[in-house]
Amino acid sequence: MPIDFNTNVTYINPPQIIRQEHKISQRQQKDVFVKNTDKNFDGIKIEKRPFGKIKKTGEKAELYTITNRNGASVDLSSFGATITAIRVPDKNGKLIDVTQGYNSVTPYEESPIGHAGGTIGPYANKISNGSFTLGENFYQLECNKDNGKSHSHGGKEGLDVQNWNAKVLKEGIEFSYLKKDDESGYPGDVLTKVTYKFDNDNNLHIYYNATSDKDTIINLTNHTYFNLDGAQNAEENSILSHLVKLPNSTKITKINEIGIPTGEFLDIENTPFDFREEKILGKDIDSKNEQMLFAKGYDHNFCIDGYDGKTLINAAEVKSNYSGIKLKVSTNLPGFQFYSANNLGKTSQPNGKNGKKYEKRSGFCIEPQFYPNAINTETFREKGILKANEEYSREIIYSFEVE
Repeated sequence: MPIDFNTNVTYINPPQIIRQEHKISQRQQKDVFVKNTDKNFDGIKIEKRPFGKIKKTGEKAELYTITNRNGASVDLSSFGATITAIRVPDKNGKLIDVTQGYNSVTPYEESPIGHAGGTIGPYANKISNGSFTLGENFYQLECNKDNGKSHSHGGKEGLDVQNWNAKVLKEGIEFSYLKKDDESGYPGDVLTKVTYKFDNDNNLHIYYNATSDKDTIINLTNHTYFNLDGAQNAEENSILSHLVKLPNSTKITKINEIGIPTGEFLDIENTPFDFREEKILGKDIDSKNEQMLFAKGYDHNFCIDGYDGKTLINAAEVKSNYSGIKLKVSTNLPGFQFYSANNLGKTSQPNGKNGKKYEKRSGFCIEPQFYPNAINTETFREKGILKANEEYSREIIYSFEVE
């Protein structure tokens, strides 16, 4: 039975860790056309092509494209189990790419600024001082953020900069990566699987599964930057006219000056964080609210009301009046980081796939996850602890439609 991080759950017949190396297959694969009995996936086409050589390891990264019967498609890289493109129809029926990314593996490896589209882990977001205690054991991780004051997104060797094994399924791609014990400082041989399925209603399903041979911590998410006007709109503040609704969030976790939760919850009423009704993203983004000043805009964890660890809840709705495209995000995770890309635009950034550098506030992220630094925060009930030989299982759905 999948672990759901709830102390009232009983675990039956836990799966065993698979102890083996996982490397991307170098064998050529033909395009696959699948006739599936499930009409949601009938006619799905999957293609594979090279995505470049990984300098550090000499491995070849591969790019997989899932195309549905309507022509909408998703590009996925084996490097980082990364979303590199999502092409969906706008209000005129034209397919446009709504995600930021790059044309080859090289920028993802050599300039991983912003973690664009990557699978984030083993533990997403920040861990204070990069340290935690699990049982009787103390662990010290690399402090790669905030001038050595925090560990962020799995560190410099996180899951988004690893080359994953890829398996073509009838409806999508299953990526897997075996993190060895003490890799990046985390305990346990942890086998992580991320499965992407794209259906004919333009829903991108992301399934996360993991098992470990030791007690460990885990917090997996996706870090795609969206611009629903089209990813070619890379200019500063190009997302500020987007309309945002966060219908099931009445609280956020309060942060300190470096973005780490204090353990307190803040009610969003009468604050810039109140998106219970649809609101223009840019309306309050430059508010003098202390929490907004700390993050230079939106970069906060929103708590999801009604969370039970199993039910898929509508976390966010964002739409563009320009393209008519609406994104809906559903998940069975307890919260999500809402990020307005306040730190993009660095001089060290490479140009994106449209030949432009992605500037500050040119994209937004909705990253469902456990609360940041939960492992060290007494008031956060769920810590993201994965017990040995139990299974982690969670889901995110990115759904696209036209209004």
